[in-house]
Amino acid sequence: MPQSLSNVLVHLAFSTNGRRALLRPDELRAEMHKYLGGISNKLDCPPVIVGGCDDHVHLLARQSRTISLANWIKELKRGSSIWIKTKGRGLTSFEWQAGYGAFSVSQSQCSRVQRYIAAQEEHHRRRSFQEEFRELLQKHGIQFDEQYVWD
Repeated sequence: MPQSLSNVLVHLAFSTNGRRALLRPDELRAEMHKYLGGISNKLDCPPVIVGGCDDHVHLLARQSRTISLANWIKELKRGSSIWIKTKGRGLTSFEWQAGYGAFSVSQSQCSRVQRYIAAQEEHHRRRSFQEEFRELLQKHGIQFDEQYVWD
């Protein structure tokens, strides 16, 4: 077979360092989502949807055949951190958390995950990012030690 073809959908989630609510106002958050989508697209990882709240982001995208998951996320965080620091004095010390969550998504669940990401603001009126992230880890069968999940 001369071609290499893939459709690997990945749901990424990561927060600001210390889960500080730095992605506000809404216009800044929307710009960040668009910027993350642009970085991902340039890495040949076309985004399906980018969303989140003022302290974290979710991205559902098709992972490229040519980039590792770790390098993809490193570039998302690096590029968006540089960009957001130009957006105001209160953002010059902006950092993402060191870690991240990456969850496989089957094509049959793509629409469901899209709806989930689109409803983030409503969803977080009832639960914190930490509660949400623990639930995602458990749902995907990822064992974790609470002391190493947060920074």
